[in-house]
Amino acid sequence: MESLITAAARALEAGDPLGALNRVALRNDPPSLALRGIAMAQLGDLAKAKTLLRSAARAFGPREAVARARCVVAEAEIALVSRDLNWPVKALAAARATLEKHGDLANAAHAGHIEARRLLLVGRVDEAERTLAEVSTASLPPASQVARELVVAGIAIRRLRTEAARAALDRAAKAARLAGIPALTAEVYSTNLILDTPAARLISRGGEHPLLLGEVERLATSTALVLDTFHHVVRRRGVVVSLGTRPVLFALARLLAQAWPADVSRETLIAAAFRARHVDESHRARLRVEIGRLRTQLKPLADVSATKQGFVLAPRKTRDVIVLARPVEEKHADVLAFLSDGEPWSSSALALALAMSPRTVQRALEELARSSKVQSFGHGRARRWMTPPVPGFPTGLLLHGPLLKT
Repeated sequence: MESLITAAARALEAGDPLGALNRVALRNDPPSLALRGIAMAQLGDLAKAKTLLRSAARAFGPREAVARARCVVAEAEIALVSRDLNWPVKALAAARATLEKHGDLANAAHAGHIEARRLLLVGRVDEAERTLAEVSTASLPPASQVARELVVAGIAIRRLRTEAARAALDRAAKAARLAGIPALTAEVYSTNLILDTPAARLISRGGEHPLLLGEVERLATSTALVLDTFHHVVRRRGVVVSLGTRPVLFALARLLAQAWPADVSRETLIAAAFRARHVDESHRARLRVEIGRLRTQLKPLADVSATKQGFVLAPRKTRDVIVLARPVEEKHADVLAFLSDGEPWSSSALALALAMSPRTVQRALEELARSSKVQSFGHGRARRWMTPPVPGFPTGLLLHGPLLKT
């Protein structure tokens, strides 16, 4: 009977869940339960997989710590795929330590990759990189090499290092071919698409055109004054002025940057920044105050000069002004960007990834559902939200995380 367990494990390793189930589907011993759980996960029945893995973990005896740890790692991967980001990460860390202690380095590395992927998903790029550095690369099987290189590519994309991302994805593609698992090859291919899909729009001198990720990266060393709507900053090379906590000032700066070298009328500035339907003298007074504050904030980079009709941006030490905008802009673009990966998300997971309150995310999802842009299934804690991938929509990899590191 142990030969059946071995054969089922090899089938799963080769990406053949049906072959594994043919061997262990009628067995209820702990190893068979664990293998059935992994097979069901590969087939997409995540709820059944989680139940089987938990049953297997309970059934393994106290002397079978390695087997229990492997079940925990498998359950953690299911939680990651199903975007259950509140799954207890301490349990994964403990399982990883157990596997390392008993010499199961391949599964310990897999646990480390899962932990790094979760950190990357919630925008904690530095922590993901540190976790990845702790994972031993000695004798990794091809499938684990793919997982590692995908994390390396994800970190590079977040930091706008496209050459490093392409190199990592090339290594991942080679490892995927060695593994011979179609699902891994598909995942590498879909990640590669990020580099060849418009990630932003460049708006300058009244015109606009899409930018690939590599072109966004090159803007970091441009001499132009860049108004970055992803991070709500105004920057030129190493000088950065953050307006993330000053939405009115950022709105005014964007209008001035988009119109440059022309000016913007006072009425247009008031209507857009203050959302005023009827302009009166109080609005004009408030505009003067906010323009004064904007001048102070932008002093290292530009001046804001008054004209007969309104105001005009006057950049310092450059003759070019650029607005870096999302390919698609609407009220809940951040939420849609995460849902566009095609995976089912819970509202709590979205709140964690977006660093927003759960209630704010729930209101956004309900509003998007009313306009048929997202759909949900399940009820209560099991409720999940998703949407089909939208071509040209901004990737979540650009929405959060630090600016380009040098």
